[in-house]
Formats: sequence, C-alpha cells, structure tokens
Amino acid sequence: MCIEIRRIQLSDAASYRDCLDSVARERRYLAQVEALPLDRIKEFVANTVAQDAAQYVAVKDGNVVGWCDIFGHWAYALKHVGSLGMGVRKDYRQQGLGTKLIRATLDHALRKGIYRVTLEARSDNIHAIQLYERVGFRHEALTKAALKFDNVFYDGVQMSLLQGPAGVA
Repeated sequence: MCIEIRRIQLSDAASYRDCLDSVARERRYLAQVEALPLDRIKEFVANTVAQDAAQYVAVKDGNVVGWCDIFGHWAYALKHVGSLGMGVRKDYRQQGLGTKLIRATLDHALRKGIYRVTLEARSDNIHAIQLYERVGFRHEALTKAALKFDNVFYDGVQMSLLQGPAGVA
C-alpha cells in the first residue's frame, strides 16, 4: 500500500472534506456528524496552509484517507498549547497510518513552539486511546457526559503530551 503522509495542500480540500465527512457520519469518533460545506472547508484549508499550521494528510491515489492536525491556542499565555484532532477512513484503520500522521504533526507543532498537546477521545474509542498512549499521551481526566450522540451520553478521556522544553519529546 503506497500512502503518502504530507502537509495538507489547498488542492486537497474536496478530498479532505470527503474523508472528514465519512468519519463524521460514523457518529462515533468526531464531535461533528457531518463535514462543513466545501466552501467553508476550502477557506479552512487555505488558512491552514497560509499559517503553516500543523495539519497532515494521508493520501492514496490522490485521495485523502486520513488527517491529523494540531492547532495552537490564540491567547498569549497558552500559545505553547495545541489541540489534536484526527481521523482515518474506516478501510484504512489499524494499518499504522494514525501513528505516522501523529508523529509528523507533532514534529511540525514542536517546530511551531507547541509544547503541550491536548486531546479528548470518547471513552469507548479504545483503539484511538491505545494509539495516543503508544505515541506518548498520558491520561489527565475523565469527563463525564462529555459527548452526546442520538440521546446517549458518552464520557470523554482527556489526554496530553508534553514535548520540547515542556517535557520529553
């Protein structure tokens, strides 16, 4: 399987939206249940590229099959903190793409001065939690009733990773 891990490009917007929408419609892994309209996604990707943000995609045959991003906080005292989000299309999970995406994104975020990376995963998303643990994330809190899908509440697992001056990379 020849899958390229690289920074997102404006030309990826439509394929990224399709991938995001596919994962969101599973109603399990993301807080959203569908992707935003393509014009909003194009604007988002253009801003990401212009700001040299840490957003990477896994691309196979020209199609985005996964993504990972870390966006920094806007406030002065929190500029060293970023929040991680990611997703991989169902048919491409459990093949090591998540690890490759996270590592590339973490490296980019560190170069941008993001030393603390946080995330929240649904507590029953065991594969994702295990992935985050393997790359060095540590549990910080369990958030009761953090997410609600179809009138069912789910707890959230808050995790963080310290890198660079804030901790061990």
